[in-house]
Amino acid sequence: MAKIISVISGKGGVGKTTTVSNLGAALVKRGKNVIVIDGNITTPNLSLHLGIPFYPITLHDVLKRKTPIEAAIYEHSSGMKIIPASLSADAVKDIKIEKLEGALLNLLGRADVILIDSAAGLGREALTAMKIADEIIVVTNPDLPSVTDALRTIKLAEESGTKVSGVVINRVKGKKHELSISEIKSMLNVPILTIVPEDSSVPKSIKKRKPVIHHKPNSRASTAFKKLAAKILGEPFKEKKKKKKSWFERLTFWLR
Repeated sequence: MAKIISVISGKGGVGKTTTVSNLGAALVKRGKNVIVIDGNITTPNLSLHLGIPFYPITLHDVLKRKTPIEAAIYEHSSGMKIIPASLSADAVKDIKIEKLEGALLNLLGRADVILIDSAAGLGREALTAMKIADEIIVVTNPDLPSVTDALRTIKLAEESGTKVSGVVINRVKGKKHELSISEIKSMLNVPILTIVPEDSSVPKSIKKRKPVIHHKPNSRASTAFKKLAAKILGEPFKEKKKKKKSWFERLTFWLR
């Protein structure tokens, strides 16, 4: 049976959708059948990150017109399957996000992992994503407002009985004004799943409309997302060591 994981953040702009797209792609690389769902029905971004913004059938059709959810599944070049949300402003009218729980029942035999990219904040969409998940991952940045909102999210999940797998600390620059990892761990009191450093490869990958683990597979951010996938599956992670070039290989490189 598929494991349903909702990726949630207490505030917007912390890198939640980037985490979903890269975690999904990393899980596929580990041989898993993955479906990612854009559960942000008011301001969806997942399909933009993955380079196919316009689909004939979306999650909005499933929730609004009783279209079977299977009809909204599309295969991405990374190997993930995606259920996108509509980018149309009109599509939001009369949407009942609560219907997602029933629709997911038809997906349980179709994937090993179902990832839901929740809306930011703690509104109706995020609470629904939290309720229907087997577990949640909370994404935050190393600043006080983001971590405070992450704490609210964790407390709400714990009160509702939803398992919190842990936290992804994203866009870590290592600056003095940032909260330290130990401070964040002390405040949140849940496992730190991975630490994603500030990496120029990430915005470049978004511009290229592909996960960074495909755009720059050896980048620091890619390594962090691969570690996250391994941890979610309870598998070991072994980082491939770069082979040191001989003096001859270095010489021929510069002569090209």
